[in-house]
Amino acid sequence: MRFRVILLVVATSSLVLVSFLVPLALVLRDFTADRAVSAATSQAQHLAPLVATLPTSTLQSVVNQQNAENTGSPVTVFLPDGREIGQPAPRSAAVGQAAGGRSFTAVGPAGAEVLVAVQGLPGGNGNAVIRTFVPNADLRQGVAQAWLLLGGLGLGLLALSVVVADQLARSLVRPISDLARAADLLATGDLTARATVAGPPEVRRAGTGLNRLAARIGDLLARERETVADLSHRLRTPLTALRIDAESLREPGEMAQLSADVEAVERTVSEIIREARRPTGGGAGAMCDAAAVITERAAFWLPLAEDQDRSMMVEAARGPVLVHVPGDDLGACVDILLENVFSHTPEGSAFGVRLSRRAGGGAWLVVADDGPGFPDADPTRRGLSSGGSTGLGLDIARRIAEASGGTLTIGRSASGGGAVTVGLGPPARPADGRRRPRRGGQRPDRGRRGGSPDEWAGDGTPWSLQGSSRADR
Repeated sequence: MRFRVILLVVATSSLVLVSFLVPLALVLRDFTADRAVSAATSQAQHLAPLVATLPTSTLQSVVNQQNAENTGSPVTVFLPDGREIGQPAPRSAAVGQAAGGRSFTAVGPAGAEVLVAVQGLPGGNGNAVIRTFVPNADLRQGVAQAWLLLGGLGLGLLALSVVVADQLARSLVRPISDLARAADLLATGDLTARATVAGPPEVRRAGTGLNRLAARIGDLLARERETVADLSHRLRTPLTALRIDAESLREPGEMAQLSADVEAVERTVSEIIREARRPTGGGAGAMCDAAAVITERAAFWLPLAEDQDRSMMVEAARGPVLVHVPGDDLGACVDILLENVFSHTPEGSAFGVRLSRRAGGGAWLVVADDGPGFPDADPTRRGLSSGGSTGLGLDIARRIAEASGGTLTIGRSASGGGAVTVGLGPPARPADGRRRPRRGGQRPDRGRRGGSPDEWAGDGTPWSLQGSSRADR
């Protein structure tokens, strides 16, 4: 925008300067020529009375003296008897016309001839002609210098217009750039960003409107977080009643198991309340060890897989696999994918979980099963489900992946079942010097999944993941 404003001013200034300086240069040229011709005409007219009254010898002295004083415009007097007095000059056709009694100026290639007819000579035997020649050098004397001066003046004015346009463009572009910068920060989730209200009235109005919009968005988000927290807090009452019922059981084992489940639900509710009240963008630098999270959640779901006679294969890359996702969010993503396997595939259907590193940092998480697969409709569309669920799970997993800078892809496994590939982005900041996330839980016993590590790891691809649609292939 700044360059366009400067270009517009330069174009406008150039048009104005050309329309002003070109006519002025032509006027100066004509004025200089007219001044030289007028001076020559005045000289000839001043000599005319002397030609009519003085004798030839005296007139010769007067003309020679005048030519000596004014060498730029020599004077020649053509007498009726053919004699010439003064500077020798050819008797041109214009001189013959002036001898008929008409005074005029003839312009030729070398200059201008000022011809003055003198009548009333003694004897009355014809007219004398006074010829004053003005060369082109006199006709254009000082014109080149004047044109150079006008050109320099035009360039100076053009440069001044560029400077003024640049300052004007800066005053216009700077508040617009600040406005765009604030909008970009708001788009990244920084609701504290505000635009500087400056510049023209229209830009100030836009800045004020953006600031009001940001404040309104912050208020709405705060109200939404508090509403979610309040609704989640209401779950504590039925959980308390459920805990009382669990403690009233007579079987110690069932009471302990049910109490543990209630505590887990209470922890989940508490986490929801904390998450709802967490400021937006507060987890911009969060990261976790994906291998540790996958191992922990696999160990959590392993007993249920054994109860349902499912073959569960888990493969996680060795060493820490840092990703740009909070540990709780990644755990929730894994729980969603595994819960879908248990809920939408028949009991006894095998499934596998694989975590591998991405070439540019981050990780690929693939969950594949031997179930019926996904329907033709997009299962990640929020609120749509063909299995009787809420239709929110895969959408939540997709948003967790996209928040890390990754993607979520739906495909089919080698056996025709479903395969979900989640791309997780690398940490936003270098992990050097930071304390690595602590591994939680125990790695599941590989022997209980059927076969030794060599048998199920093979070439690094579990049996249920072969042929699945993955971005790292």
